[in-house]
Amino acid sequence: MSWEPHTLTTRETVEPGPVAALSALFDDGTPAIGPGDPLPPLWHWLALARWPVSSVLGADGHPARGSFLPPVELPRRMFAGGEVAFHAPLAVGSTVRREARVESVTEKSGRSGRLVVVVVTIRLYDERDRLAVEERQDLIYREAGAVPEEAAPAGPAAALAPAGAPFAPVGEGVWRFATDPTLLMRFSAATSNPHRIHYDWPYATRVEGYPGLVVHGPLMTLALAEVLRLEGQDVPVARMRHRNRRPLFCGRPALLRRIDAATLGVFGEGDEPHSTLEIELGEGAGRA
Repeated sequence: MSWEPHTLTTRETVEPGPVAALSALFDDGTPAIGPGDPLPPLWHWLALARWPVSSVLGADGHPARGSFLPPVELPRRMFAGGEVAFHAPLAVGSTVRREARVESVTEKSGRSGRLVVVVVTIRLYDERDRLAVEERQDLIYREAGAVPEEAAPAGPAAALAPAGAPFAPVGEGVWRFATDPTLLMRFSAATSNPHRIHYDWPYATRVEGYPGLVVHGPLMTLALAEVLRLEGQDVPVARMRHRNRRPLFCGRPALLRRIDAATLGVFGEGDEPHSTLEIELGEGAGRA
């Protein structure tokens, strides 16, 4: 299949519905966000979620590759990280212009075998045609993992039990981050993310070889960004750099805490974070 990168330009509305959905999902007592209010950092991932028509979806639930994204054959797709610069606020209910383009496609060889790194850039312009958000997303495609001969049809009880509100303070500057299948399903719906590894247990375990449902990379990153609101920090954010280092599986214990003054991480078992978020505050605001 011949494929060439191209710029995809659309005009979209910063929808209040998904904003309200994320507020309900987090259920953390932070101030409500409604029409006319500025979006918190990274909430454009929900407010501007794009819904593909059903006929273009591939076996993994994502749109079949070869249109906007390149026709990579490797089955495992991961949202590996990226960087977002915030130049101007986006108001809930406003109309924006989105320009998206695949900047590079690079094949590599890693510890887990072949992988392909796809870099996508996105620019969002507000109603005054000002550049409001400038973003780089790093997507990684990998080979599937080994599939157990006897994969369980459902997960262990701990992974299926209702977790309640995902955030709870457990110490100074430390928050519990609890996940369950309902949280993952609701986040998938709010972000129009049809990737089956987040809600389809047989597919995640028997086809892609994961030990359970995979917590969304954007969900971990948004949870880290929410720590600023949980801590009551009402300061402008100039830039965020995020990286998803290893999967977090549904129902596994996890904590949100600071690594240093400017960096937060999602931690589970072991010392290596699952996800990190580095924050640069706006001019004159100091560091996070």
